[in-house]
Amino acid sequence: MKFRAQTVRRALALAVVAVVASTSFACASSDSAEEVNLLTHDSFELPQRLVDKFQDETGLKLNIVRSGDAGQLSSVVSLTPGSPKGDAVFGIDNTFAARPIDAGALEPYTSPLAKGGAAEYAIEGHPDQLTAVDRGDVCVNVDDAWFDSNGVAAPTSIDDLTKPEYRDLTVLMDPATSSPGMSFLLSTVGRYGKKAPDYWRQLSGNGAQIVAGWEIAYNQIFSAGEGHGDKPIVVSYASSPAATPGTHAVLDSCFAQVEYVGVLKGARNVAGAKKVVDFLLSPEVQAALPTAMYVYPVQKDVRLPADWRQRAPTPAWTVRMTPDYINKNREEWLTQWRETVKN
Repeated sequence: MKFRAQTVRRALALAVVAVVASTSFACASSDSAEEVNLLTHDSFELPQRLVDKFQDETGLKLNIVRSGDAGQLSSVVSLTPGSPKGDAVFGIDNTFAARPIDAGALEPYTSPLAKGGAAEYAIEGHPDQLTAVDRGDVCVNVDDAWFDSNGVAAPTSIDDLTKPEYRDLTVLMDPATSSPGMSFLLSTVGRYGKKAPDYWRQLSGNGAQIVAGWEIAYNQIFSAGEGHGDKPIVVSYASSPAATPGTHAVLDSCFAQVEYVGVLKGARNVAGAKKVVDFLLSPEVQAALPTAMYVYPVQKDVRLPADWRQRAPTPAWTVRMTPDYINKNREEWLTQWRETVKN
């Protein structure tokens, strides 16, 4: 979910988190107990007032260390068990969660606030390794204005994307590096089963463009994005239309995505990292997530923006898979993807 110049998820954010946003990891670890470093993806946003509140209440300076997309973030964490680039990590989702767990890169912690809803999204068999913070559904998004102006009917299902009338109109993300890209792959596996590679082959043959991550796809190539590109079909989120009027999500084959926060094993400030976990489950942060990052909170009884029911409806059905099942089959699916998709 993540990365940008000024992304869809920044559209309504109250302020940019401007504590420390560095992609250099040399200075990422805390040098004192007065600081805590949160390793995260490039799309992380929270109102500055909430960051200030955390710092005032804990006495800790919160440093934000960005590390690309969720896939890149997962790799960084999984490759540095015991010698982390931060104290806590946010943004690893259920498509990549098994990697850092299997690598032994996380310190067990169960927040007392998790019983308010987050616990319902706990990873089976590993409930204390990662704590759910938000949820979203990865779906195909469509630029209605483009289709209206070009006199073409918009697709109503991902089945349509292989049809001749939609040739060269779709931009996707590489599932090896992009969390939304992997989620789209998983949604096609859930929909087509063993015939999924046939669908990928047809999609590639119909001119679908594959890029590294969501930021490039949505903000540079999608026709309704900031860059006003030339592709009116993109993989994004069911909630994205709430930030981009004139678009809608195709809800027939969405993947249910959950983002997590965790304490990194070997963190210099374990106590501070645990406070970050609690902070992200707090009522104020949970209430800010829809407008700051365009995701649904996991805690119960959090009021959503009034227009979300109309502009960001949740799918009636989604593809769901456990992280362990995804991890068990990931390499086989990625190999099949690479063998069938040409770009």
